[in-house]
Amino acid sequence: MQPANVIGHAEATHKHESLRGQRLVIAQPFGPNNQADGAPLLVLDDLGCRIGDRVMLTSDGTHVQHVTKSKTCPARWCVCGLLDE
Repeated sequence: MQPANVIGHAEATHKHESLRGQRLVIAQPFGPNNQADGAPLLVLDDLGCRIGDRVMLTSDGTHVQHVTKSKTCPARWCVCGLLDE
């Protein structure tokens, strides 16, 4: 699990079949000191996050399969929760 800030959203005109109808956001992971921890990530969002939200990300393939209802989805990261202030 990785905490992150939602910094944008993405749209794709051509994507894997399992991602059709899925919402994509851009999230910047952060570390214990609230500093950026690596590059921003493109993640699936089934919770309806907005820009500025603090979220928890997971790279658990089972969660991605549950969200997309596909065992062949190429996505790795998915929002699994919203963090309280």
